[in-house]
Amino acid sequence: MSILFTHAYYLSSDPKEQKIMKPYPPLGLLYVSAYLLSKNIPNHVFDSTFYSQQEQLAFIRKKKPEVVCIYTNLMTKIEVVKLIKILKTAEFNFPKIILGGPDITFNLDNYLKTGADFLVIGEGEETTFELYQAIINELDFSSVNGIAYLENGIAIKTPARTKFRELDDLPLPNRDAIPNEKYLDTWKKNHGESSMTISTQRGCPYTCKWCSTAVYGQSYRRRPAHLVAQEMKMLKDKYNPDAIWFVDDVFTISHKWLTAFHEEVVKQNAQIRFECITRAERLNEEILKLLHEAGCFRIWIGAESGSQKIIDAMDRRVDVNHVKKMIQDTNAMGIETGTFIMVGYPGETQEDISETIQYLKDANPTHYTITIAYPIKGTSLYDEIENDITIKPDWETSTDREIDFKRNYSRKYYDYAVKKVVNEVEFHRESNKQNKNPLKILKLKTKSVLAGALMSISK
Repeated sequence: MSILFTHAYYLSSDPKEQKIMKPYPPLGLLYVSAYLLSKNIPNHVFDSTFYSQQEQLAFIRKKKPEVVCIYTNLMTKIEVVKLIKILKTAEFNFPKIILGGPDITFNLDNYLKTGADFLVIGEGEETTFELYQAIINELDFSSVNGIAYLENGIAIKTPARTKFRELDDLPLPNRDAIPNEKYLDTWKKNHGESSMTISTQRGCPYTCKWCSTAVYGQSYRRRPAHLVAQEMKMLKDKYNPDAIWFVDDVFTISHKWLTAFHEEVVKQNAQIRFECITRAERLNEEILKLLHEAGCFRIWIGAESGSQKIIDAMDRRVDVNHVKKMIQDTNAMGIETGTFIMVGYPGETQEDISETIQYLKDANPTHYTITIAYPIKGTSLYDEIENDITIKPDWETSTDREIDFKRNYSRKYYDYAVKKVVNEVEFHRESNKQNKNPLKILKLKTKSVLAGALMSISK
């Protein structure tokens, strides 16, 4: 067996995730592994999530692969670069290194300079299969579409590969290759219930400026509903998870598909509680009812801001009042809600942040997450602020999250803005509870006022 798949995410080295403890397996990697198996190419998978780099290297030493395929993304890049440099030594017999993932497409030169031999641009299944055949049989690499490599020190990029048209041709991800019990047990131990992931679609047709479509493109391709229900039934029978997380960007984009999904899930007795992400304009009372009956217990509805001005600047193409209404309607249906918030987007003012606070109070989502906006290379946001970048750390030792640019206020201002939003919203929630906690209310209000004062000082 000459090919091995791995990544470089180590849970033990991630203090933030150790507090959250909601790990999920690398589905993309498992799809490529399964595709090669379907082509009669045996392969090994080392899922590094619950292991150390030392254990990973010991596994690679034992298997002695000629080709190592590594998945990389925005957050794992630093560890991936370290891993490449270790593998490209005599101790490991200089295996050919293939990299794939969303961070590849717009960082070709950087990744090739790290020692990677080949980069898979976009979807990985067919490209990895053809590239592996070319490596093993010493064929001409230029005939493989969708890759980049160095030739005499010059980066060569072959023509883009045509994306999969029919996703029903894809085999299910090779879950047998990973320690599923570790994921299930970790979830159960920390949250009282276990969770697994399913992907039903590829691509997103929307145009949000901050979002990367580097792998699947600005498209919409969907697996047939009956196959998704079959996968749910298989997971239910084999692993018995308490919940499913659908990793799709917009789960309810097609109402026709969702209707078929509802029918198939019921017909196949495949119901498992699930959560998903969608857009407010792709929800209505009928769709919420279908989701509820199919087993949906939580819907994440994107907004990103409570200010229509900022939403328009993001090219989100949605009305913030409609987002608010859909969150309220979903709550009323007995389905939990979540929403995502960014602060620090170009052009955002203190008034916009105040509108975001009011939006969260009025919409009252069950959960919400807040981040400070950052530019990912290859996105419209990055293109817009590229000339205004003020901090751009060394590529190998940093991530895009550390890039900063000229905003209305200082970066410190937005750090305090996050605290202001959270404490003001939580103060509002606590104040409206039937059994109020006066001490908690006082603490939250004090923190909110303090964060607001520090915002003013940090402008």
